[in-house]
Amino acid sequence: MIRKVTLFAVAFSFALISTAQDNLADLFKVDYETPLTIDLDEDESEKELIQPVAKKKKKKNKKVFFGIKTKRQFARTGFGKKQAIELFHYLRQYEDPPEYAREYYWYDTKKKKIQNSIRVKKDVALVLHGHYIKKIGEQVIEEGYFYKGQKHARWMKYNTSDILTDKSKYWKGWPQESLLAFYDFQRTKLKEVIPVHFGEKDGRYFAFHSNGSIAVRGNYKFDYRVGFWREFYANKNTKREIKYPDDPFDFDTKPVIVKEWNEEGQLIYDRNRFLSSIR
Repeated sequence: MIRKVTLFAVAFSFALISTAQDNLADLFKVDYETPLTIDLDEDESEKELIQPVAKKKKKKNKKVFFGIKTKRQFARTGFGKKQAIELFHYLRQYEDPPEYAREYYWYDTKKKKIQNSIRVKKDVALVLHGHYIKKIGEQVIEEGYFYKGQKHARWMKYNTSDILTDKSKYWKGWPQESLLAFYDFQRTKLKEVIPVHFGEKDGRYFAFHSNGSIAVRGNYKFDYRVGFWREFYANKNTKREIKYPDDPFDFDTKPVIVKEWNEEGQLIYDRNRFLSSIR
């Protein structure tokens, strides 16, 4: 009798452990419909990003931003009283813009000015990273931070009377309203980016595979999917093309799969060919 009770207790314990593990697995799932968001209103979190945690009595390195060492440079634009000076930091080693980049800031050492283009001339490019200030005389008219060529954290603009005219926040190039989902709690591996503008889905949408390659790419307009949406395999080959109406309020036209490929890149479905074959 005692042996039967002991076996029952052991079995019951294993069942509890199994149930607990299942619950934990559900707890840590990240759902696309409820993405994690970045709160850029936290001043302290920004400070931690700008400088690594330093030991007591150790001076902070003014050329280290987001844990990366940089170099300092300046550029001049305009003439006379309207001449502006841009003070910035840049990466010691060049890095290509990410696949999803919409903007990419770099200093052209040949033209001696800051460029904003994803078409980078690598041999003359210094990628902006860290603190940035634009001044006319002694008046700061723009200030913010870059993260590997993209706007990051808080950005502010002033007029020549030192009045704040604009205040924006970014996370590695994404506007503050965008909803971001991650694969990890450290927020280093993006899973999904939902563009939000004035409370509505509007702009370029991205989803990513765990290896960092793009899984889905498309556009939203007034909360609706529009135009071509493309899905990709983890090896970067195109998986599927889906056509949505160009007009977000065209509710009569249904989305259709235009083409589909297998993982090796072979075309397995073509809507136009299929329609031609049944006529």
